[in-house]
This record gives sequence, C-alpha cells and structure tokens, in this order.
Amino acid sequence: MNKSGPGSPDPLMFALLAAAHALEVEVENALATAGLSLAKLGVLTLLVEAGEPVSLSDLAAHQRCVRSNMTQLVDRLEAEGLVRRVDDPRDRRGVLAALTPLGVDRQAEGKRQVEQLQSRFATRLPQSDRAALKRALAALR
Repeated sequence: MNKSGPGSPDPLMFALLAAAHALEVEVENALATAGLSLAKLGVLTLLVEAGEPVSLSDLAAHQRCVRSNMTQLVDRLEAEGLVRRVDDPRDRRGVLAALTPLGVDRQAEGKRQVEQLQSRFATRLPQSDRAALKRALAALR
C-alpha cells in the first residue's frame, strides 16, 4: 500500500530520477558505439566549438569539475589519440588541450549518435506531452 503524507517519499520524484537514469544509460550506450562517454563528448565538443586549443582549467570550469578530474579525462583522451597537449604560447607554464583529426571525427560521430537518440526520444511522446514535460522540467530548475 502506498501511503503519501508528510515525510513520505514522493513517488513522482523517484519516477523522475528513474527516468533520468534510464535516459542517461541510453545516451551512454549510444555514445559507446562511437567509443565515447558523455564526459568525453563534452570535452571534445568544447574544443570543436572553441576552434582552438583550450586550457585544462577552462575545460574544467566549463564542465563544472575540478582540474584533477579534467587532467585524468584529458589523459584518457590523449591516450586514445583524440587530443594532444600543447604548450600555451601566452603562459610557458600552461598546457592546452588540442583536438586531433581523430578527435574531430569522433566528436562528429558522437554528436550524430546523440541526435539519432534525440529523434527516437521525440517519437516516444506526443508533442503535447513533450510541451508539458518541458514546462514541468523548467519549473523544477
């Protein structure tokens, strides 16, 4: 029996969390086909959009993570040949992350996978439900 009252967990909140988790798993699985994760795609996309090498500090700030986490992520991207580290011409102590041609290709494939997933997601709900969901999610922010 589901009793709702003061102090009871809100089933809607947990349903929302479960749906978000399921969607995140779908995104990660789609990106895995491109050899990426959501975190890797985020960094590669920032580099594509910047059009030039970016400091690890700036990448960390944009991704809302600490610099040590970004260093580890860039280590993995570098090991996979997707980025390379270059000296910062404005600061001889600084290091920048630069895209490689493979990184550009992999980012484009990851973006394509996400766009396909978005298209499939859009067909799951009628337009009126999508509009209502958009309004509800905006109210929760």
